Amino acid sequence: MFGQGFSAILYQVSIWVLPVVIAITFHEAAHGWVADRLGDDTARRMGRVTFNPLRHVDRFGTIILPGLLLLIHSPFVFGYAKPVPVNFGRLHSPKRDMIWVALAGPAINIALAVAAGILYHLTPYFSPAIGGWYADTLERALIINVVLAVFNMLPIPPLDGGRVLTGLLPRPLAYRFARVERYGMLVLIALLFLAPMVGTQLGIDLNFLGWMLGPPVDFVINAIVVITGNG
Repeated sequence: MFGQGFSAILYQVSIWVLPVVIAITFHEAAHGWVADRLGDDTARRMGRVTFNPLRHVDRFGTIILPGLLLLIHSPFVFGYAKPVPVNFGRLHSPKRDMIWVALAGPAINIALAVAAGILYHLTPYFSPAIGGWYADTLERALIINVVLAVFNMLPIPPLDGGRVLTGLLPRPLAYRFARVERYGMLVLIALLFLAPMVGTQLGIDLNFLGWMLGPPVDFVINAIVVITGNG
């Protein structure tokens, strides 16, 4: 019984870890690559424009947070890496280019989700045992990359959506909005953990993040499934 349970845990870990690491590694590398192309070589000089996950892994965001979300049976499992350093003042057009740098991360995640959908068609060419693992891993890759892309587009600094909104706002409003970044992580922690825990105690569904992410995540996943011919 114990052996079967442990094997099941290892299997779940194996189909989640690889997609999470690839998703966040490509996400951060994309930020650094676009920033470098637009004038800021900070990330490249620090060795962050790379697909080597060891350069991007954050102990809490890459390992502990996804693990906690799995343990509490969260409807969404995602993580984050060490943010790629970007000196926005060195970009060719800081206000405009900030938007492109921010969009690069979610864009590469959507591309990875589409790639997972395309690669899913190779499943029949593997043996049943390997094919099952392969298909499960790609399904998680699709989900993780879409969730990461949609989550990061929430207009909350320091998420990418917050950067995009800062770049779009008139300068006086942009400066004021950027000051919210110091509280952004506290807001996210409250949305991720505090509100759902309080809601559980009160018998009320306070999963605000689930409400915000659920519809757009489902829409994007369904669209990719159809586009890649898996519908």
